Amino acid sequence: MTVPVDHFIETPPRVPSPVHGFGTLAVHAGSPHDPTTGAVIEPISLSTTFEQTSVGQPVGSYEYSRSSNPNRDNFEKAVAALEHAKYALAFASGSAATATILQSLASGSHVISVSDVYGGTHRYFTRVAKAHGVTVTFTPQIEVDIAEHIRDNTKLIWIESPSNPTLRLVDIPAVVSAAHARGVAVVVDNTFLSPYIQNPLDHGADIVVHSVTKYINGHSDVVMGLAAFNSDEMRERLAFLQNAGGAVPSAFDCWLAHRGVKTLHLRVRQSSLNATAVAKALEASPHVLAVNYPGLDSHPHREIAIRQHRDGMGGGMLSFRIKGGRAAAERFCQLTKIYTLAESLGGIESLVELPSAMTHAGIPKDQREDVGVYDDLVRLSSGIEESDDLVRDVQKALDEAVWETAGANGTDGVNGHA
Repeated sequence: MTVPVDHFIETPPRVPSPVHGFGTLAVHAGSPHDPTTGAVIEPISLSTTFEQTSVGQPVGSYEYSRSSNPNRDNFEKAVAALEHAKYALAFASGSAATATILQSLASGSHVISVSDVYGGTHRYFTRVAKAHGVTVTFTPQIEVDIAEHIRDNTKLIWIESPSNPTLRLVDIPAVVSAAHARGVAVVVDNTFLSPYIQNPLDHGADIVVHSVTKYINGHSDVVMGLAAFNSDEMRERLAFLQNAGGAVPSAFDCWLAHRGVKTLHLRVRQSSLNATAVAKALEASPHVLAVNYPGLDSHPHREIAIRQHRDGMGGGMLSFRIKGGRAAAERFCQLTKIYTLAESLGGIESLVELPSAMTHAGIPKDQREDVGVYDDLVRLSSGIEESDDLVRDVQKALDEAVWETAGANGTDGVNGHA
C-alpha cells in the first residue's frame, strides 16, 4: 500500500546521548526482568493473540502479534538505544525494511542512490519500485554530484557506507546538508558496520536501516531487517505499513536477535581486529592487485572512517582483487579452510564469496565493473576466530590459487609473465 506524502521528512531534535556506554546498553536496553518470575532473560511470547477483558479492552498493550509482540517490542527498543534513535521497527528481512520505506513514498517520487549497493537493494530499486511509480537514479560519487541529481520530486537519498562490496565510504554530513537543503530525507544502510562502529543518525541521517541477519544477530540463524529513526510522523507511517504489509519477524527470531545484540560490541570488535590483520596481509601479498578496507591508511576514504567510525575502526568486511582473474578468484574461494564459501556476512564464523557470481550476479556486468565489482573481486567477512589462523588461511589459499591458475595459463604466478 502506498501512503502519499508531500514531504518525507520532519527533522526532529536528535535523541540525547545515552547515559551508559555501548556495552551496558547492549546488555540491558529493552531487557526488563520478568515481573512474575524475576527471570533476568525475557520469556518467548509465542502467542498470536491476547485476551481482552471486554470488547476493545486488552489485558495489556497487545492484541495480535502481527501488530505488536513483547519480544519484537523489546528488541526494537534495544536497537533503538544502540542507534541513538527514538524508534525502531523490525521486519521479516532487510529487504522488507527497504521495501516498506520505498512503499511509503508517493507515486511519482524520485530516489537517488549510491551505485554500489547491495544486490537485493539494486534489484528492488530497478525492478520493483518502478511498479508503484518510484524512479531511482544511481551515482558513484554522491557527495560530488548530489545537487545535480536532486529534482523537485526527489524524496529520498539512499546511502550504503561502507558500500557492498567495494567498501567505499560516504561523507554522511555532506550528503545530509545538501539533501536537507532541498527537503529530502537521507537513509543510511548501516549493515556493514553495525551500531557499534557507526551511528548515522548522529551525523544527521533521517533513517538508518540494517539487515539484522548480519552483525546485530550475528549467529547466522535469523533473517530479519530493521529501520530506526527519530520522527514521530515517520514512526506512525512506517508502523502502519509494517502492520498492513505483514512482513514482520517471529517472536522467536526477535528473541534470538535480541540475544545476539547483547554481545554485539564484543563480536564486532574482534571481527574488526581480524579484518585489519587480514587486510594488512593481503596488502603485502604479491598475489593481490588491490585491497578495499577502510581500516587501512591506504583506503581513499580513510579520513571519513576516522571521523565517522568509532575509533576509526574498519569493521569486519573487506574485499580484494586477486591476480589471475576469475579463475584464481574462484579457486581461492574453494581453497580456504576457515573462511566458508557462502553468501551473507557478519556472523561469528568467517565467510568468503565472489560477488560477481553470487551476491551481485543480478547486476549487469558493465554496471558492476563501473563501480569496481570485477570478476576477480573476492569479498571476505571476518568472524571472531583467532587473527593468526585467519591470516594463515588466506595466505595459503592465495599462494595455491594463484600458482595453480598460473600453471594452467603458463605464467609465473607472480607477475603474470610466461
